[in-house]
Amino acid sequence: MSLSRRGLLAAGGAVGALAATAASGGPAAALPAHGKGHGGGHGGVRTGFDRLAADGYALLRGQRVGVVTNPTGITSDVRHIVDVMHPDDRVDLTAVFGPEHGFRGTAQAGGSEGRYDDPATGLPVYDTYLKSGQALADVFTASGVDTIVFDIQDAGARFYTYIWTLYDCLEAAALAGKKFVVLDRPNPVTGRAALGPVLDPAFGTFVGRREIAQAHGMTVTELALLFNGEFLADRPAELEIVKMSGWSRSDFFDETGLPWVPPSPNMPTPETALVYSGTCLFEGTNLSEGRGTTRPFELLGAEGVDHTWAAAANALDLPGVAFREAYFAPTFSKFQGKTVGGVQVHVQDREVFDPVRTGIALLVTAKQSWSGFAWRPDNWIDKLTGNTRVRTMIDAGADTDEVVGAWAADLAAFRAVRKRYLQYR
Repeated sequence: MSLSRRGLLAAGGAVGALAATAASGGPAAALPAHGKGHGGGHGGVRTGFDRLAADGYALLRGQRVGVVTNPTGITSDVRHIVDVMHPDDRVDLTAVFGPEHGFRGTAQAGGSEGRYDDPATGLPVYDTYLKSGQALADVFTASGVDTIVFDIQDAGARFYTYIWTLYDCLEAAALAGKKFVVLDRPNPVTGRAALGPVLDPAFGTFVGRREIAQAHGMTVTELALLFNGEFLADRPAELEIVKMSGWSRSDFFDETGLPWVPPSPNMPTPETALVYSGTCLFEGTNLSEGRGTTRPFELLGAEGVDHTWAAAANALDLPGVAFREAYFAPTFSKFQGKTVGGVQVHVQDREVFDPVRTGIALLVTAKQSWSGFAWRPDNWIDKLTGNTRVRTMIDAGADTDEVVGAWAADLAAFRAVRKRYLQYR
């Protein structure tokens, strides 16, 4: 039975502790939700996988299972879920599917590991990166699995590609007639609010397939429900979700007690994720976004930038953040091996910090204070922001408030849709 928004509403809108299809009483309803203090981590949060395993994999019984995952798919005692499931007779794990960066995480941005047999388990590993639609459905069919399980840590930003791997896999699972199970993990920057511009579908790419906000404020199970109910409603996947227990929307990652594994090479810490939904916009400029440093997305700069940028940014008195004049030499990517000037972003109060507004303010002040500022020639900034407005307004001299105000109506509409799919308080 497929899960859609209509199905959720027909079931009274309650998905349950191990939320699943619109039907009730099956294995998905077997595990009670616990409050904080009962989980596997020190903060009391139990991931979807931890709860699935504690229930003896009842949701997967009698099915050949394939897992879409990467190095973040770990238990609270830092074992990888594939290594845990493979020898367990209670689950028939037969395949693994790797996203961008690969299942074991050996590839840099824009790369994957290809098709191979995993040396640790002998399981076949299939590459999903840049595959979608029927091509990805054919991969699922060729793997011989009945059910596809998704377990990857997200970073909370629209342009972080794992959520579009989720979207593509949902669509492909429906095409291939496979059941799809999403195991939840925390949004590391909380799930309190959606922020930023909403994608115009005319600008859809793998860094933003559909109309969600730049900082979506959702977990992967909530996104799966939204994708299935809003964007794939004509042919939804047979979707089940396994929620976390002990997580609330106000929790930052360091409050969960869960171990952090970098979900990609340039997302080393939860602090990186905190700024990423704003400062990743610098990928769309000729400035370094800090790749090749120990503080990607916190360090920003270029040759010729001096102290005036930090001064201009600090003069805006943005809530919860300060900017330090900084100099650094990236070891790869833009300005490799060269010393550049710029800023380091210091989040001082994450409760009031707005990463998207901060990213816009830094673009505005960079253009104002450095004569060498330029957008990437391919207008990549439009793909990241999901429209032309940010670029054209900044070029026309708009200030931060004017740029942020331009997406208010679209964001309000997205927030109303988003609210229907939220699973946690």
